[in-house]
Amino acid sequence: MEKSHKKRRLSGEVLSTKMQKTAVVEVKRIKINSRYQKRITLSSRFKAENPDNLFKEGDFVTIEETRPLSKDKRWLIIGKTKKIT
Repeated sequence: MEKSHKKRRLSGEVLSTKMQKTAVVEVKRIKINSRYQKRITLSSRFKAENPDNLFKEGDFVTIEETRPLSKDKRWLIIGKTKKIT
């Protein structure tokens, strides 16, 4: 019997599309320091599959976890989102 696994979804900005069929997506999150209650912005960069190079630098996209596609690529861009300011 196979277990159903919910795939993680993250939103971020496309930083680079210089590789073929791959985009670098930066995901930002806010963490609050437990002692001083100060907000800190943390960012992570993920390499994601960019099929047919549809998404360009500066686009805000949603990425979803997938099987390993290459050495570093474990995410797939599933769609474009609006920028939240």
